[in-house]
Amino acid sequence: MARWLPRSADLARFCQKLNRVKTLEDDMMETSFNRCLSTIDLTLLGIGGMVGSGLYVLTGTVAKEIAGPAVIVSFIIAGFASLLAALCYAEFGARVPKTGSAYMFTYVSVGEIWAFLIGWNVLLEYMIGGAAVARAWSGYLDSIFNHKIKNFTETHVGTWQVPFLAHYPDFLAAAILLVATAFISFGAKVSSWLNHVFSAISMGVILFILIMGFVLAQPKNWSAQEGGFAPYGLSGIMAGTATCFYAFVGFDVIAASSEEARNPQRAVPRAIAFSLGLATGAYILVSVVLTLMVPWHTLNPDSALADAFYRRGYAWAGFLVAAGSICAMNTVLLSNLFSLPRIVYAMAEDGLFFQVFSRVHPRTQVPVIGIVVFGLLMALLALVFDLEALVQFLSIGTLLAYTFVAASVIVLRFQQQKVDAPAPAAAGRPSPEPHEGPSAGELKEYESFSDKLQLVDRDKSKEHREPGQLKAAFEPYLEFLSDFYPGEVVTVAVVTLMVSSICLCSILVFGSTHLHLPTWSYSLLLVLFSLGFLLSLLLIWAHEQQHGTQTFQIPLVPLSPALSIILNVYLMLKLSYMTWLRFAIWLLLGLLVYFGYGIWHSKENLREPRPQRVSARYVVFPSGSLEERVQAVQPSSQPAAGLPDTDTEDCKR
Repeated sequence: MARWLPRSADLARFCQKLNRVKTLEDDMMETSFNRCLSTIDLTLLGIGGMVGSGLYVLTGTVAKEIAGPAVIVSFIIAGFASLLAALCYAEFGARVPKTGSAYMFTYVSVGEIWAFLIGWNVLLEYMIGGAAVARAWSGYLDSIFNHKIKNFTETHVGTWQVPFLAHYPDFLAAAILLVATAFISFGAKVSSWLNHVFSAISMGVILFILIMGFVLAQPKNWSAQEGGFAPYGLSGIMAGTATCFYAFVGFDVIAASSEEARNPQRAVPRAIAFSLGLATGAYILVSVVLTLMVPWHTLNPDSALADAFYRRGYAWAGFLVAAGSICAMNTVLLSNLFSLPRIVYAMAEDGLFFQVFSRVHPRTQVPVIGIVVFGLLMALLALVFDLEALVQFLSIGTLLAYTFVAASVIVLRFQQQKVDAPAPAAAGRPSPEPHEGPSAGELKEYESFSDKLQLVDRDKSKEHREPGQLKAAFEPYLEFLSDFYPGEVVTVAVVTLMVSSICLCSILVFGSTHLHLPTWSYSLLLVLFSLGFLLSLLLIWAHEQQHGTQTFQIPLVPLSPALSIILNVYLMLKLSYMTWLRFAIWLLLGLLVYFGYGIWHSKENLREPRPQRVSARYVVFPSGSLEERVQAVQPSSQPAAGLPDTDTEDCKR
């Protein structure tokens, strides 16, 4: 029976396959896309992705059903958490100017299977985002015509009484998605021009809402007679914050478009900062105006802003708001349909998704097949699913992507610069890194034996240390950590930090409600997991990190990404159990796709050198230096040109 069990060596190779990272090209500016987008283009693309869905869909829903007027606080917290995540995206987008967003960032730093799962969730995130906004677009247009479209559909087509499905099929929402898909197929310049037009109209409508709203504001709507400012308490505020993350998905669009930016090193960080700042200010001010115009418990979640003006006697203003909101939602649809095929393209180009989606049209320079296929899938979602269920599902995918990108920033910041693996023909020979040859006297790497076989003869009196190595000030106290490969301790500490965050947030969310822990155990667990989080953070900080890069870097690493991780985990745990159930089912489907297709067609398989028969012997002298004798046995059928079948190399001190 034991012979059927996998050997430890096979399990180790399998785990290495799952966690292999993407090798980047020397020239990351080379692309099959058209680099035509400026900083203004990216900024308006980000604003279009954020301003629209949050303002015209979530403000009324969260205010009435989750947080009350305290939706303002929910947007402030969500904006702060999104800022931490946005800074991580800005660093990656400037450093790795390739399409793929969170998928690409995770692939180059954490590992393949994690990158695939993030990309798999991002696909669903964009499909749900587009479908949800299309249904909201349809609802606003229907409100202009006194719900005649809805009544006609229910009368002549019928209604459904199925959980998580819409009450009636929304043909109008599906139709607008198909029209937007057609425009996106014409190329990045056409998409950018349309986005500029709709964004200008949307910002004009927002200014009108703020001016008229403050004129019509009534402070009594926040009074205790109407339920107070925070009728659902702190729990409602935090639950509303988790849902409000849907409004800040837009800056992810900028990172996904970095491969089409003219100067991504400068344009991506600036566009993310400008768009997120403007969008956060707009959400806060519009929430103030909306909850002051009418009592929060009387809001219409489907079209809150337009309905508020109608009820205050300004029918013409309500009509203008509804028309402007449709233009704003058009920008969100364009942003989702613009980014989704590019995420699919990145996964297909790496071999993790079906190869047909990696084809780029030679004239328009966009992935037309991905645009058409996923545009149709998005239209199908908008046709049959309920908006509220879609929005809840969207939040968990967004938060998970933010969490992994934050962890990836820490891992990559404490890693040494990677170089491309040698060609397979030279795999049997020692391949020292260019900046670390034998003359350097510090480090030699023999990839023919293992990519982590290090022959170390360090001069510890040197002040210069590589990223991932222990700082000199901590070496007398943590000397046992200096023997690890640079970056390994940081990777383990990041995993520990994430586990501590999950445990700490689980106690905070479920400790007193679902688990019914007594006070002493509740406090003890909080202290233990908080110590685990802080010790992991300190252990990461005790190592050297990369400095002096010419691209944007997030400040206060590892503190800023760690705060983003713990806040994102907390907000994820505040979502409903049905959201987690649907998320688990989607993950299982993704694992089936990965193990059935992705792991076998990954392009990193082609980069892996063929196994060589290598034997090595090491002699350690009392002085502490190393002497290695490596004997590489060439296959008898393929002797090396100009060499005997057995090649012996001596590396002496």
